[in-house]
Amino acid sequence: MQASESKELYLSAFRRYRNNGASKNPAWLRQLRESAIASFQELGFPTTHDEDWKYTSLDRITSVAFQRGNGAAKAVTADDIFALGFADSACNRLVFINGTYFPQLSSVRESPVGVRIESLAGILQRNDGLVEPYLGRYARTHGQTFVALNTAFMEDGAFVLVPKNCKLEEPIHLIHVSISNGESVASHPRNLFIVEEGGEARIVETYIGMGKGSYFANPVTELLGGPNTTIDHYRLQREGAKGSHIGTLEAQLSRNCNLTAHAITLGGALVRNDVHMVLNGEGSECLLNGLYVLDGKQHVDNSTEIEHTKPQATSLELYKGILSGSARGVFNGKILVHKDAQKTNARQTNKNLLLSADAMVNTKPQLEIYADDVKCSHGSTIGQLDRDALFYLRSRGISIDDAQSLLSYAFASEVVSRVKIDSMRARLDDYLLNKFGKNQKSEIQ
Repeated sequence: MQASESKELYLSAFRRYRNNGASKNPAWLRQLRESAIASFQELGFPTTHDEDWKYTSLDRITSVAFQRGNGAAKAVTADDIFALGFADSACNRLVFINGTYFPQLSSVRESPVGVRIESLAGILQRNDGLVEPYLGRYARTHGQTFVALNTAFMEDGAFVLVPKNCKLEEPIHLIHVSISNGESVASHPRNLFIVEEGGEARIVETYIGMGKGSYFANPVTELLGGPNTTIDHYRLQREGAKGSHIGTLEAQLSRNCNLTAHAITLGGALVRNDVHMVLNGEGSECLLNGLYVLDGKQHVDNSTEIEHTKPQATSLELYKGILSGSARGVFNGKILVHKDAQKTNARQTNKNLLLSADAMVNTKPQLEIYADDVKCSHGSTIGQLDRDALFYLRSRGISIDDAQSLLSYAFASEVVSRVKIDSMRARLDDYLLNKFGKNQKSEIQ
């Protein structure tokens, strides 16, 4: 199937959707959907001729006639979810399966007054005006095919509201599960997080895949950080061997908002992570930490843009990749400093470790600066394990396999150590130690 045929399938699916469930939506939401599908119709699917997608082919998505998932959860247990999602059984959590909220697997304990942790579908059904001022106002459909597609078809996802001066002590886990057992399933989860002035929160988005079939997950998250807020955001991806994941995070940071965003990719056949941060308040601060660990024929593309629009804001970005087998990695990072964003401090770093001769990374860090009083830097590296370090460890009686495992883990630990949720960091540590321990000797000697 050609990309043009795939495009027409989605347009036809939307026409059916418009005539059925979507017709019951409030007027503002119908208008949002119509605008989004018009953008999708104009854009179509990007190809490798588009600069932003130069190294990432979408054939795995455009060649399959995906159907909307039915949310079937027969094969899912809470234990499966906790194990794959590095989550605790006692945590506050919302669980979504094939894009649909499942209360029987979710658990939300009593929260401080004003805190909202609930399914977006329920809020849209009530049409109480809570999300109308925010939903779809920040994630860009213009020029963004997959945001447009998500906005046209979004039905459910997570809504989190932290009210003014509320400081949540426990993290909130939002677990999205894709299940496909033969059929090709597509889902378009939509998440909206609002942390109001003076609030503090830790939010974990987890995406996991189960079953033997192919699927396509297309989530979009809009995150709004009010003045003087502190937010820790995590995106953990453990998609299945036949899973395709195109995810978008759009964050808007107000004055003195401090956001730390972690992106950890451990699975999926085709993964694209689009991150757009807008530092829209003086003194705002953004820290991006990324880790991708790939093997086999996995393909992971990280595309980040940090936009400084106000003075005296800071952004620090560190993405690290470890690739083996014939895996492919892509990093496109951009820092954009507007004319009025004087006293900007921005640093972007991408480091990659290749454990096999067939693994490959394409990396392109970029700076676009229109202010004249800034401190900005960027850089990237691609290399193999340090021969001197290997020799040092082997001279102390450590085997070559163990030495390679230790050095690979040490390379990843700089990012892992920044995870502030103790249980999640411990499980991630165990996963990486086990994975590198099982890896065979590096092909690069």
